[in-house]
Amino acid sequence: MTGDSPPIVLTFGLSDPTGGSGLQADLLTLASMGCHGVTVLTGYAVRDSASCDEVTSLDPDTVATQARMLLEDMPVTAFKIGAATRAEVVSAIAEVVSDYDDVPLILAPDFTLDDEHVLSADELRESLADLLVPQTTMLIADSATLLQLAQPDSDAEAPTLDTAISHILAQGCEYVLAMETGTHRHVNTLYSEEGQVRQDMWDRSVHRVMGLTDTLGAAVAALLANGQEPAEAAREAQEYVFQAARAAFRPGMGAYLPDRFFWARSNDADEDGEASSLPDESPGQSGAARH
Repeated sequence: MTGDSPPIVLTFGLSDPTGGSGLQADLLTLASMGCHGVTVLTGYAVRDSASCDEVTSLDPDTVATQARMLLEDMPVTAFKIGAATRAEVVSAIAEVVSDYDDVPLILAPDFTLDDEHVLSADELRESLADLLVPQTTMLIADSATLLQLAQPDSDAEAPTLDTAISHILAQGCEYVLAMETGTHRHVNTLYSEEGQVRQDMWDRSVHRVMGLTDTLGAAVAALLANGQEPAEAAREAQEYVFQAARAAFRPGMGAYLPDRFFWARSNDADEDGEASSLPDESPGQSGAARH
């Protein structure tokens, strides 16, 4: 790789033809944050901005072959893994990335393309929990996903969220960024084995915005690829997502899409002197980041 090449991030995920989520969203985010994105397709969605009709998975061998060809050709500096709808695909990805344990891995599973939480499928849940979570640098997920990943046996007693996060960290995951959405605010809390690292709050959009999990995951991957520490990357990635969501646009008749190149367009609020930053952190968190 020549000295003027940007960091290369390899992202695994679904093709979303709207550009709102999936690989298309990852590529936009990575480019916006100064990285070159390369992609491994795990499947494709048949959808528009309002709804998803179908999600089709690719053959696991095809997924693995795509990844190995890229990795043998280019020096990848971070992995980002999004949606994979089959346990066999998760297994194929896990086997590939296990050969690159020095490369940071961001796991940001998004199971809402078809408006159903497909993680309820036991085999998919178990494969993620057993094969990918232990290799993960930062897991980015909402509480429902965290509870499912900590409960691979659907017949077991349901854990609390704190217990689920502790279990996931004990399995080898370095950081968990737990996302909670309230009526007016998103509250995202970063955990490590030492406990809570930081907590950030930002205003929730009044609109339904697609692809925020993928955008956040790709942003964290980009920042790690650029050499930032995980806690710093989590904070700055949220700042990016906040700005992109605030500038969201509605290209069709359904959801809004984050403007991942918000900084490249004229912003009336900035011209009026409005601050372009996250709201204040929760009390006591501004200096609490630990690496």
